Amino acid sequence: MKKNKTMIAAFALPATILFVLIFVYPVIRTVFMSFFSIQEITDSFSSWVFNGIDNYKALMGNALYRTSWINLLKIFFLGGAITLGVSLLLAAILKSGVKLKGFWQAVIYMPNIISAVAMATMWIQYVFNSTYGFLPNFFKAIGLEPLAKIQWLAPDMKFAALLISYCFGTIGHYMLIWLSGMERISPDLYEASSIDGANKVQQFIYITLPLLRSMLKTNLTMWAISCSGFFIWSKLFSPITADTSTIVPMIYMYEKLFGAANTDDVTRDAGSAAAIGVMLCIFVVVMFLLTNKAIKDDDIEI
Repeated sequence: MKKNKTMIAAFALPATILFVLIFVYPVIRTVFMSFFSIQEITDSFSSWVFNGIDNYKALMGNALYRTSWINLLKIFFLGGAITLGVSLLLAAILKSGVKLKGFWQAVIYMPNIISAVAMATMWIQYVFNSTYGFLPNFFKAIGLEPLAKIQWLAPDMKFAALLISYCFGTIGHYMLIWLSGMERISPDLYEASSIDGANKVQQFIYITLPLLRSMLKTNLTMWAISCSGFFIWSKLFSPITADTSTIVPMIYMYEKLFGAANTDDVTRDAGSAAAIGVMLCIFVVVMFLLTNKAIKDDDIEI
């Protein structure tokens, strides 16, 4: 038994050391940094100035930073409703026995294997462009001139364009998660409900949805993580300066860390950037706890 414990410790020790160095230490250091004023992330500890919670107070008092959180919450709730709702519908259609299921599944998932930079560029250049973009020309071709004149990349419409394109690029991922949950549901349940007179809609509402609660928890958690790390799409839709219509906390953190063109709004401070990272982490943890509190699936068996 003693030899087994020694062998287990010998195999576990390298992984444990790597985990501490790569994950635990950076997390602890980031939390520690969030209480200091630091010009450069590589500055020595002797140059750090202790601020306490002033970094957090200053961030919450900044209008641009509050706007970034409002945009993040819009992406989380509105974008989440669109993405999870549409992906659930597509999963249900594929599960219903549609022909060429594998083909359609691959087509829907394909945007997820394309680089986010390439996807965002495609939407900006070839879908929303007012001169040769697909949407303006499509609406013009079918005679809907008011819709064809919409300037999707104008400040008042840029967030909607960003949200539409981002949701389109992520639907396939969540569809596969829903589909994996549906595949686990016993066909006997649907057969028994059919004998009792239930139609497809009733089966979906009273059998499929309740048995997908664990998948809903997974999707909500992954969506929260995705939203907290929202960066590339926002940066490509506003590549030069922080646009209030598309800025999110991750963009604000980037500009706090590396500097921004609009220095009146963002001053360089690695300590404040660390505070933003801590707040994003708290956001994910809170969403995870609320999801687990609101959705109970312990008493459900498939």
